[in-house]
Amino acid sequence: MKIALALEKFDRHSGGAEAYAVELARTLVSEGWEVHLYGHSWAGEPAQAVFHPIPRLPRWVPPSVRILDFAFRHRSMVRGQDFDVVLGFGNTLEMNVYQSHGGVHYLSNSRKLRAVRNPALRFLKTLALFASPKYHARAWIEAAPFRAKEPPVIVAISDMVRNDMADYFRVPGERIRLVYNGVDVRKFEVAAAGAAGKQLRTRLGFDDEVLFLFMAYDFRKKGVRFLLQAADRLRRKVRSGRFGIVVVGGPPSRSLARLVSDLQLTDVVRYPGPTREPEAYYSACDVFILPTFYDACSLVVIEAMAAGLPAITTQYNGAAGIVTDSVDGKVLSDPANIDDMACAMWHFLDREVLRTASVVAERTASQYTLEANHRRMLSIFNELVDSRRTPEMPA
Repeated sequence: MKIALALEKFDRHSGGAEAYAVELARTLVSEGWEVHLYGHSWAGEPAQAVFHPIPRLPRWVPPSVRILDFAFRHRSMVRGQDFDVVLGFGNTLEMNVYQSHGGVHYLSNSRKLRAVRNPALRFLKTLALFASPKYHARAWIEAAPFRAKEPPVIVAISDMVRNDMADYFRVPGERIRLVYNGVDVRKFEVAAAGAAGKQLRTRLGFDDEVLFLFMAYDFRKKGVRFLLQAADRLRRKVRSGRFGIVVVGGPPSRSLARLVSDLQLTDVVRYPGPTREPEAYYSACDVFILPTFYDACSLVVIEAMAAGLPAITTQYNGAAGIVTDSVDGKVLSDPANIDDMACAMWHFLDREVLRTASVVAERTASQYTLEANHRRMLSIFNELVDSRRTPEMPA
């Protein structure tokens, strides 16, 4: 059977959706599928796939035009081909299976704007965003599966995304399949048991403190400023030296560096930069915290829990759907509520609570494996293929 996947980049180091697409393609190849990849670039995995390059327009071309060009080029390239399945991840018009890893575009953007603290600046950014051709190009493409006369199979990667899709696009929730994100839990379980974490912890300048790990690239959207303010509140409640914060993903902006200095948190916060080995940080730290304003279903939350880290995140993260509040993590109702965040962090300063939550977090994550996710997706693909086959005429 033949399947086509479409994404701008097929590179496991470019982001969560990109890594997922590569892993899914590997599984499909191992199951005997003929895999075709349509995108701007390909890092060479899996080697057995057939890559179809979609030319990238120059950067001086407006983003809206580049987005539309990708979608239309992909449609013209796959139409008329004998693919059994065409899988779209949110950037295509032609597909019979749709699985968005970005959630609902409108909600992602509107909730992200809440991270802008200055009301006047937030208003201006809101006007600029929703007036931009880029926003409307993405929104028009995103709505394609929901307005199609023959709609594709729609797959949501979390309960939150399924509910958001049903409400925003006004479709019955039962029409949307739920297949939660999954990770290679064995990789992170093994890393948690290794000695490398202790060495990294020492290099970061920590000893027996409870270490909170934040890992993301988009610091504003993921709420790092509010995390730092919550850390200041927490330090006022407890004696010094009881906790630390490790912020992985990039260097701090000048304003963040100034905030750390103003709050006198230089002995508490570390910025080690980006990493391609997140498991080392999971092993070195104790609690994962991601006070995000929007995430369809953050893979790092599941990875961290697989490594035994209880997770603190928000109701605007689809991954919160696997967290049981005060058992294997904490779910915050508002990423900007620094008092609630400080209380959630304080909860895990109790070593006995932390130990118990760590065991449960690992057990919870073990249910969300990459293998289980791929089995569900393969089942959907096979079901689709079977439904499209023409029954043989009786003899």
